[in-house]
Amino acid sequence: MKLAVVVASENALPSAFAVFRGIEKSAEIAHRLGYDGMELALKESDEITHDELRSILKRNSLEISAISTGQVFAARGLMFTDPDKERRQELWKSFTGFVDLASEFGGLVNVGRVRGSIGNRDKNEAEGLFLDLMGKVADYAEKRGVTIILEPVNRYEIDYINSVDQGAELVRKMNKKNFALMPDVFHMNIEDAHIGETLIRNKDMVKYVHLADTNRLSCGDGHMDWDDVFSALGKMKYQDWCSVECFPIPDPVTAAERTIKFLRGRYI
Repeated sequence: MKLAVVVASENALPSAFAVFRGIEKSAEIAHRLGYDGMELALKESDEITHDELRSILKRNSLEISAISTGQVFAARGLMFTDPDKERRQELWKSFTGFVDLASEFGGLVNVGRVRGSIGNRDKNEAEGLFLDLMGKVADYAEKRGVTIILEPVNRYEIDYINSVDQGAELVRKMNKKNFALMPDVFHMNIEDAHIGETLIRNKDMVKYVHLADTNRLSCGDGHMDWDDVFSALGKMKYQDWCSVECFPIPDPVTAAERTIKFLRGRYI
């Protein structure tokens, strides 16, 4: 398994789920702490150029694990279940940009809360809007060797696709070779009765894993059953990325350092 940490650009919202802000300086810290890569949390793909990113990665011996898109929802209000044609076109443009970036860096684009909500509508109506636009994005991504990874998010943050089993059902409905699951153990602790069993049950769909403790602090600072999590990943023979998405508390460097010491010392 390889270990990454979530990094946003300097202009990310204070509420953005990222450990570090500022891609260049964060890369230096991530390398020093012993991470293998960075997960880039972006609002737009043009927040960094391909040349800039290539240079930063080379200098720090890092990879990009994935492009995450939560800020597209949080900062820009765009979502796949939105029926408005202009906003859907804006979202399409953003995601094709993310796919183009991922085609060189990491090969994975995350879909978390940006999938959208159901609200007061019929679920089938909202899901139809998701499947329509996401199907087009997945087709575009497949031609560029990129996989879209769906992240189930707990009920307190969104009302559509909360559990990993619900995510697996949507992956089957999508029926695209490059559309897969991205479990986050923080959300699983809320929504999935048995984390390890759920991971194993859906092992063929799992392509990426988010890590944080039950309180969203550094791994080891809550009551997550990490033996269960990593025992399951071992039984799955999982060898892909695990990415740290904890709160930067008490500060980003301390949070990232405590997490990697905990994980490297016991599991990775």
